[in-house]
Amino acid sequence: MVMHVSLRIDSRRALRALLAPVLVAGLVGPSLDAFAQQQDQQRRQQTQPQKPAAKPRAPQQGTTTNRSEKSTAAKVEALPPSQIGVGTLARFAFMVDPQTSTVLLYKDAETPMAPSSMAKMMTIYIIFEELAAGRLKLDSRFRVSERARAMGGSRMFLELGSEVTVEDLIKGIIVLSGNDACVVIAEGLSGTEEAFAERMTKRARELGLTKSVFKDASGWPYEGQYTTARDLAVLSHRTIEDFPQYYRYYAEQNWTYNNIRQDNRNRLLKMTPGTDGLKTGHTEEGGYGQATSAVRDGRRLILVVNGLTSMAERAQETSRLMEWGFRESTNTTVFRAGDTVVEAPVWLGAQEKVPLVIPKAVLITSPAGQPPSPRVVARFEGPIPAPIAKGTKIGTAVITLADGKAMEYPLEAGADVPRMGVVSRVGTMIKHYLFGWLS
Repeated sequence: MVMHVSLRIDSRRALRALLAPVLVAGLVGPSLDAFAQQQDQQRRQQTQPQKPAAKPRAPQQGTTTNRSEKSTAAKVEALPPSQIGVGTLARFAFMVDPQTSTVLLYKDAETPMAPSSMAKMMTIYIIFEELAAGRLKLDSRFRVSERARAMGGSRMFLELGSEVTVEDLIKGIIVLSGNDACVVIAEGLSGTEEAFAERMTKRARELGLTKSVFKDASGWPYEGQYTTARDLAVLSHRTIEDFPQYYRYYAEQNWTYNNIRQDNRNRLLKMTPGTDGLKTGHTEEGGYGQATSAVRDGRRLILVVNGLTSMAERAQETSRLMEWGFRESTNTTVFRAGDTVVEAPVWLGAQEKVPLVIPKAVLITSPAGQPPSPRVVARFEGPIPAPIAKGTKIGTAVITLADGKAMEYPLEAGADVPRMGVVSRVGTMIKHYLFGWLS
């Protein structure tokens, strides 16, 4: 018999009573990989949390309305609109909360665009994979070819024929955005940059970057090379999640190589609290772009923008959008990992009921100041026959938000339930067949 048990969590007080504050590590809810496959559906269903407009205050006698505030509001309202979220000067924009897979900002985020130096994140991902697999070491060395030395644009200033450690090349790519360093890595790992670019595209597809094609290791302009803002957000998240031991390189603010000191072009590392990566980029075709990630109070946001007109505009707009994301939305823990959602009846068990628990924490992103009111429905086939092993998947919890969006999470047995003894089982079965199920 299919059983449905409904619960509603409809107040801040109820949430506080049910759940103590916790720190949630890792991804909960649908992953960004799943998001990559479900984007069309989510884009239709999701709406950006917006803080309700403040009620106008009557000006005090003898005062005037703050003109600068009105001017700022007018500028924000006049920005080119986004499909989801606030307007932005960026031609392409995508912001996601990876803990809940909630899209906060979406502006032409699946339209092909030039990746510029943000393509270097794919090169770095492959380096990190090689290190994690033990096929590379930080002190491994690669030789600088004529092709690498001759690269233009941003450079690490490598000397022809020199041998450079992998760790120095990583810093040269991330901090200095060195095109020459990218060629050294590509040739060292795959023989030629062309072969390495094919590897980049293949691995990108496997990671869920469904609309990206790489033609070189650095993002240097090349016909047929493109990506999307969404794809770069997926890559950002996978880098952070898959390689926490190496991700720290993205937070380095400057570095000196060959007696030349250069600053990281990611200005948000200094100007926006919590920023710990990732990569800037610029080409004449694509404009100025940046993939950014920041963490505040345990909550991470990932933002990708492209198509801005200058370095200053890129820094200002990226910082503004990141501040907006943290200010205007928040995460609420609906269930902690291991919380009991419902107790299910047991058939022929030593206990009459078994707790059904949710194995991973469930968070919901909502407008700041507006706690969510989710409806929770537990679905399972019951009564559940004993014996039951703890951790056995029993059913699902369906959590429906106020906007109608529904998310499913597995439910597991929260305890072992052995079978009754023979005498008790016989007695229970006799009662059942004579009088029906007694709950």
